[in-house]
Amino acid sequence: MNDATTSAPVRPVLDVWCELQCPDCRTALTDLRALRERYGDRLDIRLRHFPLAKHPHAYVAAQAAEEAMEQGQGWPYVEAVLARTEELGKRGEKLLLEVAGELGLDTEELDTALIDGRHLLIVDADQAEGKAIGVTGTPTYVIGDERLDGGKSQEGLRARVEEIADRLLAEQG
Repeated sequence: MNDATTSAPVRPVLDVWCELQCPDCRTALTDLRALRERYGDRLDIRLRHFPLAKHPHAYVAAQAAEEAMEQGQGWPYVEAVLARTEELGKRGEKLLLEVAGELGLDTEELDTALIDGRHLLIVDADQAEGKAIGVTGTPTYVIGDERLDGGKSQEGLRARVEEIADRLLAEQG
């Protein structure tokens, strides 16, 4: 018997509005790693792009991160670039390509993606959605129906995200 109505429960989603030249986002990596370790695949942690005008290389870095995702190395790439936010500010695209090479990504394809702009719409859509829901800085977290601003302080944010995630998971049964 084929029961087409049976489906796996939908995982809670944590959207992380981030930009790769942001020192506060670099600080938030510790919390994101801890959340991934604690929840594994029970929590869908999604990177959402919100490049800020004050960081001139953030927009191109967001596009590079999307290409890294296409090549299966999205989070490792994001973490590697965030670890070098100051260097990104000085070196721009050269650093983005260097990090890609260090991770074994196809740097020619990444360079081509930056030239042809194939990921512009994703970055623009993320930024527009962020603005529409009131994101003004990074990192900002959205889980359930709550928006948590981490740009001013990371203090207590992971505990609050865990509290909401635990509640959402408990509600699933």
